[in-house]
Amino acid sequence: MTQPSQPADMELLEMYRRMRRIRRFEERASDLYKATEIPGFLHLSIGQEASAVGACWPLTERDGITSTHRGHGHVLAKGLDTASMMAELMGKDAGTCHGRGGSMHIADPGLGIYGANGIVGAGLPIAGGVATAAKLRGAGDVVVAFFGDGAVAQGMFHEAVNLAAVWDLPVVFFCENNHYSEFSPASTQHRASLSARAAGYGIAYEHVDGNDVVAVAQTMGEIVRRLRGGGGPVLVEAETYRWHGHYEGDPERYRSPEEVAAAKERDPLLIARRRLEAVGVGVSLVDAVDEEIDKEIEAAIDWARGMPEPAVESLYDYVSAPRPAIPEPAPVPADAEIFRSMDAVRLALEHELAADPDVFIAGIDVGDGGNVFGLTRGLAHAFPGRVRDTPISESAILGAAVGAAMAGMKPVVEVMYMDFIGVCLDMLLNQAAKLRFMTGGRASLPLVVRTQFGAGRSSGSQHSQSLEALLAHIPGLTVVMPSNPADTYGLLRAAIQDPNPVVFVENRLQYGFKAPRPPVDHLVPLGKAKVVREGADVTLVSWSRMVQDCLRAAEQLAGEGVSVEVIDLRTISPLDRETVLASLAKTSRLVIVHEAVRDFGVGAELAAMAVDEGFWHLDAPVTRVAPPATPAPYAPSLERAWLPSVDTIAETVRRIAAV
Repeated sequence: MTQPSQPADMELLEMYRRMRRIRRFEERASDLYKATEIPGFLHLSIGQEASAVGACWPLTERDGITSTHRGHGHVLAKGLDTASMMAELMGKDAGTCHGRGGSMHIADPGLGIYGANGIVGAGLPIAGGVATAAKLRGAGDVVVAFFGDGAVAQGMFHEAVNLAAVWDLPVVFFCENNHYSEFSPASTQHRASLSARAAGYGIAYEHVDGNDVVAVAQTMGEIVRRLRGGGGPVLVEAETYRWHGHYEGDPERYRSPEEVAAAKERDPLLIARRRLEAVGVGVSLVDAVDEEIDKEIEAAIDWARGMPEPAVESLYDYVSAPRPAIPEPAPVPADAEIFRSMDAVRLALEHELAADPDVFIAGIDVGDGGNVFGLTRGLAHAFPGRVRDTPISESAILGAAVGAAMAGMKPVVEVMYMDFIGVCLDMLLNQAAKLRFMTGGRASLPLVVRTQFGAGRSSGSQHSQSLEALLAHIPGLTVVMPSNPADTYGLLRAAIQDPNPVVFVENRLQYGFKAPRPPVDHLVPLGKAKVVREGADVTLVSWSRMVQDCLRAAEQLAGEGVSVEVIDLRTISPLDRETVLASLAKTSRLVIVHEAVRDFGVGAELAAMAVDEGFWHLDAPVTRVAPPATPAPYAPSLERAWLPSVDTIAETVRRIAAV
């Protein structure tokens, strides 16, 4: 970025150049969209150039920004090149994100650009994560989170700002108030001002004329200096106006042409031109900048037009990062020290915290409280600043994980109950799972979400759900569900070391489960099932706590002469199809047992796989043992009837073996 020692007139001319680049890029993008050379949706920031350039003016390449669906100006102001951006808008392989992101999802973490975002408000929690990484590293970096006034109505705004305040993060929440939330005027959307909201969160507030690039740059320069010196979050409101509609093609029935014309009288470029004239910069020099930028944009368009689209065979690229090969560990000696699943969780976390300074833990009461089950007790004292308590704000917690991972950290965050995944699903569904793909591999997402579930103790319908099928249906997520203490330890360590987003699901009814303790270097490969009991007559597939019931049922059936092979999936997604199909080829019968409701579950996927890929091996119907499609009941009598049992598993296997 520009050095402070440059003459004021040259600094101002450079500001004008950057605004002119944004303006011309957007104008030509509008033309190309009308000519169908740009597909999809297009949201332009014409009229808002000064806020983008002024906000990014004091930033270095190390500093970060997050952006919005109207983000071209922000990423251009941060230093992204026009040619690869134009190619991205055209869906070309040479685009910034190899044609995977398009207009709303441009990112380059290498330049501190952590993504434009198609979800309103989603960049705010992610910015908190980037700022968390900056604070933990202590390098003095800051983050600017751009958002529009409409995002203030999102819960993510509240959660992100509150978490940033509580953690005293070096982040600027920069509101480009263009006075419209899509088609609705701000007056119909909010009753509280941003200044009042900032006071409510206990953070600083600044107001600035968002059409005056010098005013924005001066305001941001002072704020950034304070943040580099250890200051906490600031909410900046930049008053501006978008000249085009919410999207290209918007009929704009919600505002008059006279209103738009009046707003154009405060064109940011005209204001800058007047400033240049006042300091003695000649019109010819400014006109030369216009000509220079026009040529740059046309050259970018010509280059992008000549680039190929992504090859069809590249469809699967960037969904997940290649994971390191981990061999199946040796069996744990039966005479090893006995430990519990809850010990396995704590020991795995402790090991990875000690081994890698980029690992940190965050969640509700995981610090001083040691987690609701005591699993993280003592870790906050042993690793100061790296085991962080959060407010009850699941979206902010998950967003912090996404942002910190993109910034090079390895966060392990906790969602207290699996049921609460629904509260923050966007951060898994649309952010963690998709960002590597949508950025064409530019974003790295090595993060772990620990959570737990388990029916059988009358926890009711909102604290007992087994939602692995919901998560496994999201491309890009790895879903892990261990069934015993040794696997809990080895899989959790592998998950923390993995370069992909992993949801690690523990069963709380197994926290006291005791078994031999593996060696400290024990690692279990992700995506690999295990045959935990050999058999010849029926294949019995399960995961998590139900594996133990399957083993008990298999032992019971062995006394009746039925040989049952039990497979523990361990990882739900990616699914180890080979191990299941190999067993099916041996036994010709398949029974699947799970704690999640029967309909539309992982068992259905396994059944479909068996019928599709293993059809010629089948000698009996594929059968599932699972709860009926009702919410988990509270009354013990109903819950017992609802859950599979050793007896129901054994009876089903007995019936299938007899076919």
